Formats: sequence, structure tokens, C-alpha cells
Amino acid sequence: MAELDDIGGAAVRLPDMRVSYEAETLDEDSLAPTWHEQLQRWLDVAVDAGLPEPNAMVLATADADGMPSSRTVLCKGLDERGIVFYTNYTSAKSHDLTSTRFASVTFPWYPLQRQVTVRGEVEKVSAEETAEYWRGRPRGSQLGAWASPQSTRVESRESLDNHLTAVERRFADVEEIPVPPHWGGWRVRPVSAEFWQGRKDRLHDRLRFVRTDDDWRVQRVAP
Repeated sequence: MAELDDIGGAAVRLPDMRVSYEAETLDEDSLAPTWHEQLQRWLDVAVDAGLPEPNAMVLATADADGMPSSRTVLCKGLDERGIVFYTNYTSAKSHDLTSTRFASVTFPWYPLQRQVTVRGEVEKVSAEETAEYWRGRPRGSQLGAWASPQSTRVESRESLDNHLTAVERRFADVEEIPVPPHWGGWRVRPVSAEFWQGRKDRLHDRLRFVRTDDDWRVQRVAP
């Protein structure tokens, strides 16, 4: 089978593409006391390193039939309770979360040769917490949340733009746009949080915080 060509016309040899990960190491003694403190520590490093969208994470869900889906969302909350992101409650991801009540998120910090994967149960954040976050969103993003019938088929880009125009007219004289009733936050409440540091020869460091009945324990996992 012929291989795909890149823009320059040279054949792309996927089997030959590899990077040796030798930037850092990760051991038990270097971990923060809790998973969320460790995640905040690595997030701060990603911010200081100037990585684009350091709070971007890949959210994986599955529908009632087990069909998986993944997409990138932005982490907008992090504390001992879990990780928070915001979305349309009528979206495909929200239907998945309502159906199964579980999700996984991965922070892919490739330039740092690191990633963090958090798995757990999900819950909607409170209306008060959603409202507090909503007030800090740019007006354009607020209007977009009202305008977009997220995950549903639209006839064209023009029809989507027409939705936005109608919403702009609706709220033209409104100083504080209210939170849409179909929009809000989800919190992933971890049962595990794994910190992955790339190492030479693919013998990566993987340290996993695992929730027990009343505490957390740390496990080293083979790469």
C-alpha cells in the first residue's frame, strides 16, 4: 500500500518516527502529598514553560452502548473535589456523562514529555459555581453558549451565524447575560490520577494515586 505524502512530497515513514524521552524523572519522594497538589504543580510548570493551552485536556466518554468518544476541553477548576469543565448540557458529551456517570481526562503536555490521566465519577457542579464562572466569561463566549445547539446538525455555517445574530439582538440591551438553562459545569471526581513522565527506552515513570475507602495510596505502574 502506498504511503501518504506530506506537504513537501516526501514519504511519511510513521514506523520511523520516534523521540527519546530523557528530560526528567519521576519518583515517589518527589510527589506532592495529594493528587490535586501534584497536578497543580505540573500545571504551573506547563504554564511557566509557555505551553499553548496548558489547561487543555482530552475528555473521553462512552455512550450507553459503550461507543467511545474523545474531544479536547479546557479545565476550569481544580481542587480536592476534582476537575471541572463547562459545556452545553444537551451536548453529546453531556448525554454520555448522564448515561454512564464516568469519564477520563488526560492533560497531554508533549513538550515536557509528561501527561496526567484522571479517571472517575462525574457530577454536575452547583448552579452557584456555574454562575460564578459564567460571570468571568467574555461576552462573546456567553453569546456563543446561547447560540450554539451543540452537537446537533446545522444546515450551514451561515445558519449558525444567523443563530448568533439573533442572540446578539436578543441581549443587545442586557448588560449581564444570564446563564443558559442548558449550560453548566461537570466535575470529574477521581478514583485514580496517574502521573506519567517519559523516560529513555520507553521505560517510562508512571505513578498513580488510587482512591481507597477513606484515603489515597500511590502505586508505581509498569510502562
